[in-house]
Amino acid sequence: MATGGDLTLTILGFLHERPMHGYELKARLNALTGHLRPLSDGALYPAISRLEAKGLLERHEEPGAAAARRLVLTLTEAGRGELLRRLREPSDIEISDQTRFFALLTFLSALPDPADRLRVLRRRLDFLETPASFFYDDGRPVRAEEEQDPYRRGILLIARATGTAERAWLRQELAGHSAGRPASGAAST
Repeated sequence: MATGGDLTLTILGFLHERPMHGYELKARLNALTGHLRPLSDGALYPAISRLEAKGLLERHEEPGAAAARRLVLTLTEAGRGELLRRLREPSDIEISDQTRFFALLTFLSALPDPADRLRVLRRRLDFLETPASFFYDDGRPVRAEEEQDPYRRGILLIARATGTAERAWLRQELAGHSAGRPASGAAST
């Protein structure tokens, strides 16, 4: 699971959708990226406490299904503002790192201004169109066809296929908006 800044983004994002208790929030976070690295209580609950101390979320008790009461987490107005700021102004690593970008993309529809959403998509497309590789030879990116090691070649081929698909989707979203159609999945304004 993502840590630090992107854990903050995902917590704020899910609580923007609706209040929930910690167990439900953990399940949603794990469903999003737990296949990469499951989220531990030792990471989640200190993050919740930090966000609460900053005034970005608050906890309150509600009756549980049984006799036990449960703590419910709710996003504050300051938390809503922080989420929108982070979505509108993502860091370079949130644009370049695929896992962090996908977390950002998960909540991008929360931005009310379509122009803000499109700026984020353009930044990602610009990043993906910059030639890069996992492997270099004298400072030059190595292409899959040049790589002799079959496993490294596999990495390059997989990265090429996913990059091609993502660039096509980004171009489609950007072109659709330019043609006056709302971006797919975007909130209407």
